[in-house]
Amino acid sequence: MCGIAGYFGQGNQEILKRMTISLKHRGPDDEGFYVRDEIGLGHRRLSVIDLNTGHQPMANEDKTVWLIFNGEIYNFQELRKGLINQGYKFCTQSDTEVVVYLYEEKKEDFLKYLNGMFALALWDKKEKKLILARDRLGQKPLYYSLVNQVLVFGSELKSLLNHPLIKKELDLESLARYLVYEYVPVPHSIFKNIYKLGPGEYLVYRNNKLEIKKYWDIEFNPKPKSQNFSYCLKELERRFEESVKKRLISDVPLGVFLSGGIDSTSIAYYAQKNSFKKIKTFSIGFTDKSFDESVYARQAAEFLKSEHYEQILNSKDCLDLIPQITDFLDEPLADASIVPTYLLSKFTREKVTVALSGDGGDELLMGYPTFQAHQLAKIYQKFPDFLKKKIINPLINHLPASLDNISFDFKLKKFISGFEYSSEIRNQLWLGSFSLGQLDKLLLPIVYQEIKSNNHFEDIENYLKIVKDESLENRLIYLYLKNYLQDDILVKTDRASMAVGLEARAPFLDYHLVDFINSLPNNFKLRGWQTKYIFKKLMKDKIPKNIVYRAKKGFGMPVAKWIREELKDFTLELFIEKKIKEQGIFNYSYVKQLLQEHFAGRKDNRKLIWTLIVFQMWARKWL
Repeated sequence: MCGIAGYFGQGNQEILKRMTISLKHRGPDDEGFYVRDEIGLGHRRLSVIDLNTGHQPMANEDKTVWLIFNGEIYNFQELRKGLINQGYKFCTQSDTEVVVYLYEEKKEDFLKYLNGMFALALWDKKEKKLILARDRLGQKPLYYSLVNQVLVFGSELKSLLNHPLIKKELDLESLARYLVYEYVPVPHSIFKNIYKLGPGEYLVYRNNKLEIKKYWDIEFNPKPKSQNFSYCLKELERRFEESVKKRLISDVPLGVFLSGGIDSTSIAYYAQKNSFKKIKTFSIGFTDKSFDESVYARQAAEFLKSEHYEQILNSKDCLDLIPQITDFLDEPLADASIVPTYLLSKFTREKVTVALSGDGGDELLMGYPTFQAHQLAKIYQKFPDFLKKKIINPLINHLPASLDNISFDFKLKKFISGFEYSSEIRNQLWLGSFSLGQLDKLLLPIVYQEIKSNNHFEDIENYLKIVKDESLENRLIYLYLKNYLQDDILVKTDRASMAVGLEARAPFLDYHLVDFINSLPNNFKLRGWQTKYIFKKLMKDKIPKNIVYRAKKGFGMPVAKWIREELKDFTLELFIEKKIKEQGIFNYSYVKQLLQEHFAGRKDNRKLIWTLIVFQMWARKWL
């Protein structure tokens, strides 16, 4: 796993060094540069495969194709054999050299043959063409900006900011989307004129012309055999086991994140099944029992007989980290679980360099409670308006606020919001933070005027055009994969793990497995109220049943309690009236209202306040 950076049009080695040194955490083991005329490619390396000869940038035999690469190609050995049979001679054992020669052989079609997680930049000297590309599901990040016909790119936003042509100018529409979504969705970034390349896309820049092309997308293609439950159960096991097995290839120590949920325990089960020695598993727990899962992780580790490592954290461990999260978050991300994800990654990195994670299972297999909530919503919408508006909604809104993780009152209050929108937009509002109505109160009039006529859900609507003929369930799965997974979950995992030089691999996101799961009937995934139905059937006789069938519990933090108690002084310091007014973005009186309601226990404003806390910490560091 690595960090990449570069430019095409204007720059030099000194600029390139500044861009790449900002990514040193992603690649602490090595650095490399290619600078010729108007092209510069920089690389920071975390050595995982081919430790001795995998130096980058890497070129073909006649030095006409140069590549910098971040990620892993899991089918590189099969591709290598095929290329050798066609006469290509290899100098290394790395997957990077395979990509170089695959481009020579297949040209722009080379991406269709890669199975892995990656972001790459390839310079074709003969054609004077730069190609940037990102993996199918968006596991590895890639930012770019075009200024005065100069293309600048990098693995993280901070890398681009080290090029003199790139300016830091807050994009107010991106800010609005962050406040609603809790993240800035692809293709936008928090800064004007800096963008993220989308998953399954590649960018071609030649003759001062930039073109973005798609080489893969999520599809729902039911096949005759996919209606046969017995066949699908066997095929699911075959593909899932194969995906885990591929991700065990490493020349450095490897382990598994183990939360004690069905996804991570299943990955650990197949990892152990395909390992000649005890696998290493890692978990963290919390002294606050409302948020602690360590007992399940311990049970899973004992059942699998893994070499298990556990760390129990108290509030101070997490609170001490919070002011530091913007060091590795150069875009605001209001997912509080980045704190435990970072602490787990740091703890895991003490023993291994690679860890398998369960990212993607809930999105693909309809594992989130929101999928159940949409079934309830169909019933709720049939209630008379007077009953909803005059009796049910007021009763729910007056429930006492609980500080527990995803408490009952929190779920009910979220459920009744957003019913004036379509199901797909409502789903985003359930997941997100501020409503559109709250933006009017939160932002100063001069700021709100700039964004009020914009469609903050334009990205969702554009996605929906692609899957307009699919069922509601498939449309929701598509949006989960395209929004919440790629712009929240995978960003959180990438930044938290790479901040400590740990490579995280996600077996659920092998595109062969993704294609298969998306071909299944939805009642194989959600049957009645049971989520992940077929996956639970697969695992019920392989791992403990209480782990298979226990209720989903997110990797949460006691944010509501912290804001009211341990983080209160820190929060108040971030929102001093003078500073808020000088900043010129937020309406101080409304921010004050949110804080007072939460401190007094009248409302649970945890998501709103945390979203603002993260932005304020980010703005202090990056603006």
